Amino acid sequence: MTLDHLSQNKAFGGDQFVLSHQSEATGTEMTFSVYVPPHADGAKLPVLWYLSGLTCTHANVTEKGEYRQACAEHGVIFVAPDTSPRGDDVPDASDEYDFGKGAGFYVDATREPWSKHYRMRSYIEDELPAIIEANFPADMALQGITGHSMGGHGALTMGLRNPGRFRSVSAFAPIVGPSKVPWGEKALSRYLGEDREAWAEYDAVALIENGARVNHLLVDQGTADNFLEEQLKTGLLSMACAKAGIPAEIRMQEGYDHSYYFISTFMAEHVAWHAARLG
Repeated sequence: MTLDHLSQNKAFGGDQFVLSHQSEATGTEMTFSVYVPPHADGAKLPVLWYLSGLTCTHANVTEKGEYRQACAEHGVIFVAPDTSPRGDDVPDASDEYDFGKGAGFYVDATREPWSKHYRMRSYIEDELPAIIEANFPADMALQGITGHSMGGHGALTMGLRNPGRFRSVSAFAPIVGPSKVPWGEKALSRYLGEDREAWAEYDAVALIENGARVNHLLVDQGTADNFLEEQLKTGLLSMACAKAGIPAEIRMQEGYDHSYYFISTFMAEHVAWHAARLG
């Protein structure tokens, strides 16, 4: 696997990388960022994955997430993939911000024309971890996952589907039940078809109702988020976790919106929370 190093910058004693490669999963060039904190020679470090939201790329959190100081303090590698395949040959819905490029919803699409390239589940669950393990001082036995909005949906569903891989799971303003909200209904019906049973493995609330479990969840949600009532529906996750007996710290943060002003405010707490569970 050939990695192209697009940039490397020193930060808080560690190194922030932006890289690209040709992906087998998506059939496209994919770009991602990795922050490696200062560490002793030969040390292996825990890994925290961050999945971004609608319209974003790796760059949004890399430039605005304010995670590096906390990662340097706690010795955590931070990996930020893109949100979808890119390229001139990749199908898109250019007039719709919430579908197509920038809106991969972390699924493996099964319907044409999306199924050829929109394979973000395989890319993040299988292909990119192998690249991280081969090229960085990562302890792949110690992985956590977090994300924002659509990426919060991705973090919750990947964490619930892979509890043996992800020892810690958190989210910022996640879409908790995409089967029940307009964003999710649009994306899942087009990527997967109209059979709602096929949607369940990409719906955190449905996964919990069907028996999936994690040891603990941390979720931060702003009360001034204009997507809260129609698209995010945090209360559905609270009820599902309570019924299933999943310890969930779901914090409604007064006055905060959906933006990176909100995310950056609580990012260091999430990094520390993951670090405590990843050893």
